[in-house]
Amino acid sequence: MTGSIEQGTSQTHGNTHILHFLVRLPRPVEKIWPALATPAGLAGWFTDVDVLEPRLGGTVALRGLGAGEITAWDVDRVAEYTVEGGGRVRFHLERGGEDGTVLRFTHEFQGEGETGSGWRTRFERLIERMGEPAEAS
Repeated sequence: MTGSIEQGTSQTHGNTHILHFLVRLPRPVEKIWPALATPAGLAGWFTDVDVLEPRLGGTVALRGLGAGEITAWDVDRVAEYTVEGGGRVRFHLERGGEDGTVLRFTHEFQGEGETGSGWRTRFERLIERMGEPAEAS
């Protein structure tokens, strides 16, 4: 299985913008989760992380988006970060076949913010990173 970005939609409700993406990744959920829920994983494709307390209500600080809290946390399934100035970023993982994962992504923010093309570029990096062969143990 190769990775793909199947959907990218944008909605605007007043001053609130919502971006949605559906991304298929060529690895099982357990291999994808660290890329979305650890400082090293996020830094590999998205942004540097100054703080990440991996629990519901934990503190998070994402460079370029801001600081805030973890507003949803279900290990190997959902990570949601709500940050001042950056809005809400939600990663929802589902099994996608025997060895794949489907990532349902949402970014909700007010005013000017991230573009769909910016997220698409990030997801291309994530797919590339997740498509690399596993390191030898």
